[in-house]
Amino acid sequence: MNRPELFQAFEATWPPLARESLGPFTYRDGAGGGSRVSAATLDGALTDPALDEIEARFAKDGRDALFQIRGDEEDFDAVLAARGYQMFDPVACLMAPLDRFTPAQAKDGYVSWPPTAIQREIWTEGGIGPARIAVMLRTPEPKCTLLGRLGDTPAGTGFVAIHDRIAVIHALEIALPARRKGLARRVMSIAADWARANGADSLALQVTRANTAALALYSALGMEEVGQYHYRTKILTGHP
Repeated sequence: MNRPELFQAFEATWPPLARESLGPFTYRDGAGGGSRVSAATLDGALTDPALDEIEARFAKDGRDALFQIRGDEEDFDAVLAARGYQMFDPVACLMAPLDRFTPAQAKDGYVSWPPTAIQREIWTEGGIGPARIAVMLRTPEPKCTLLGRLGDTPAGTGFVAIHDRIAVIHALEIALPARRKGLARRVMSIAADWARANGADSLALQVTRANTAALALYSALGMEEVGQYHYRTKILTGHP
């Protein structure tokens, strides 16, 4: 079910500060930018010595071990569970061709770069702080921020970038007073218009399964699940 090109687009449009190969794993330093840019992934054949090695690296760096497990990695998931890793944040990966999104209207908002002060305020209220803004700043172009308006009031924001004709929207946040008023749908249209103008043919995003309201919205927009993942983590004994 998982599409490799989709995960490549997710990483390219929301990149870690650094990554390196460590045996069959990719080890990432997200610099506080969230689980997605900080989790290691299995990209080769799993062995116990290789898992021991990457656990030692997490401990050396003073970090809790953190892995992203994709939908077709049941054996790896079972190994981590047997080692005492706890699962969290099951995520659905959604995607749709751009022609499924209705065009935005001028009053709905606009795209810009770099992030403005009001966008940073909206993100901060939603728990998206400077470390995640730093991820946006280091993402390669083409990219932009989205500013959605409710009447004359800026009330929603997001970030979108393109990799290999896939536009990925990240950090979509609607200010609390503006929720349930159709603004998220209009911001998605702004993102689709920008993506179309910049050579993309589809729009994708990730959403936790616990966010049932967002899942319902994206389904209504014609987005379909094309991948999934979750995380497993463990506090390593002896790390600072």
